[in-house]
Amino acid sequence: METIVNKVAESGIVTLDLAPYIPDLNNFKSFDLKPFLFRELILKEKDFRASLVEYDWSQFENKFVAITCTADAIIPVWAYMLVASYLQPIAASVDFGSIEDTFNAKVREAISAIDITEFSGKRVVVKGCGTIAIPDVAYVLMTAKLRPVVKSVMYGEPCSTVPIYKAPKTS
Repeated sequence: METIVNKVAESGIVTLDLAPYIPDLNNFKSFDLKPFLFRELILKEKDFRASLVEYDWSQFENKFVAITCTADAIIPVWAYMLVASYLQPIAASVDFGSIEDTFNAKVREAISAIDITEFSGKRVVVKGCGTIAIPDVAYVLMTAKLRPVVKSVMYGEPCSTVPIYKAPKTS
């Protein structure tokens, strides 16, 4: 009787799933200054400050907030600072730009925090599919982080990989 051998298990390939490091997009919100502008063009300081005092900030509780202005208006820097001062005590984080900018910043933070010592000298396959979409930035940053310490980097699944990098053999 012939024994079935699991060549993938014997290969020594380590799978790295990036999904646990990717923040949930539902935890991101944008704060747009546009509705606070007079005729969506001009920021009137007294009115702006009064509107912020009356605003219901609870919707941003524990959210990653991106402060932006979608109107084609000149916004003084202090206005963004003022909004940030209201958000800071309740939001998980406050950033400037689009939700995509803020999301990518959080992905960068998460990837940079990964301890790669367990991958040192190993053959690593970065998982290519799963239950959530992994942004391209995560794959790029993870490859750059792994390359100096691994024997090889691959993309996909252990049974079907695309080679990305292979360390030169040392004699």
